[in-house]
Amino acid sequence: MTETAHIILKSGKDQSLMRYHPWVFSGAIKKTKGSFEEGDVVKVYNNKDQFLGLGHYQPGTIAVRILSFVDRPVDQSFWKEKFRQAVDLRDKLGLTDSRQTNVYRLINAEGDGLPGLVVDYYNGTAVMQAHSVGMYLLRETFAELLREIMGRRLQSVYNKSAATLPHKADVERQDGYLLGVSPEQTVKENGLSFRVNWSEGQKTGFYIDQRENRRLVQSYARDADVLNLFGYTGGFSVYAAAGGSRSVVSLDSSRLASEMAEENMKLNFGDKIAHEVISRDAFDYLREGQRQFDLVVVDPPAFAKHYNVLPNAIQGYKKLNRLAIEKTRPGGVIFTFSCSQVMSRENFRKMAFTASANTGRQVRILGQMSQPPDHPVSIYHPEGEYLKGLVLQVLD
Repeated sequence: MTETAHIILKSGKDQSLMRYHPWVFSGAIKKTKGSFEEGDVVKVYNNKDQFLGLGHYQPGTIAVRILSFVDRPVDQSFWKEKFRQAVDLRDKLGLTDSRQTNVYRLINAEGDGLPGLVVDYYNGTAVMQAHSVGMYLLRETFAELLREIMGRRLQSVYNKSAATLPHKADVERQDGYLLGVSPEQTVKENGLSFRVNWSEGQKTGFYIDQRENRRLVQSYARDADVLNLFGYTGGFSVYAAAGGSRSVVSLDSSRLASEMAEENMKLNFGDKIAHEVISRDAFDYLREGQRQFDLVVVDPPAFAKHYNVLPNAIQGYKKLNRLAIEKTRPGGVIFTFSCSQVMSRENFRKMAFTASANTGRQVRILGQMSQPPDHPVSIYHPEGEYLKGLVLQVLD
């Protein structure tokens, strides 16, 4: 890349960057100056030759992910400052020295001013996921920075970016340890124990963003028959049992996830909890089953990752929540979620309204949920608030 590699935007396409939104879309680009490749740092200017920001270039809909709105060198000191700010926030949140919780989000992409990079911390192991080539090419530098900043708290760094890099990225994809070696291990969250498999599991191994929502489920679970749909490794199931549930059903289509859910329940409670594991499609189970529940958790994978499939995704959410409402006893509670970034809070709430109306039952909202503070959201990047949830009570 030359030092003069620039991207110039079309007239009127600079407004989002002037409001500090961290993405430049390909359709906003008028022309380029200099030569650059995917992963290079480029400078972005408006049509009046005013500097707007600098960031990693990648071909595709999102052409530049802005790293800084100030014209400055993107060097070792730049990255160290960004990483230090991210770790300092988790220090202030009391996560880095907690005896009750040793798993948390350490770097949250745009929310920490590091678009394209996610790092989760698992009791001494940092699991890194790069969503852009620019971040991926720096993975070894980042591993060393993490070790320098975190010191004894960090024993190993695992790269898990093979599945998260852009599909057409021209780089060699390979997951593996960048520093140290640590077998998949047991972590603690709010005093409860979980086995985590970051090499084979979904995301980085555990859905850390549901930590506070799991604790809320615990507070509703006493004497309840609980159904945990899309239960993965049993996070909500363990919390429900800790809250004094009468029985728990963990359902997931993945047999591996179901086996880990059973293992996590036994890890915390031995054989003292009435727990049933079912490996099956959630829609089929709800349609064909007759059993009723007092508490239902509906936490599906993202039905929509792009706006062009959002209408179909909303129909899927409606169908799923209607079935869940029908399987809930009078007075029972539903925790329903969407992790689709393109699903707005307004659309999610409208979906819940329609699903409820289609059952003809009386339903009210007891609470609204989001992601915890170690998953910060830039106020200029509302897309970062991807997790939204509702606590619904079925009255009759």
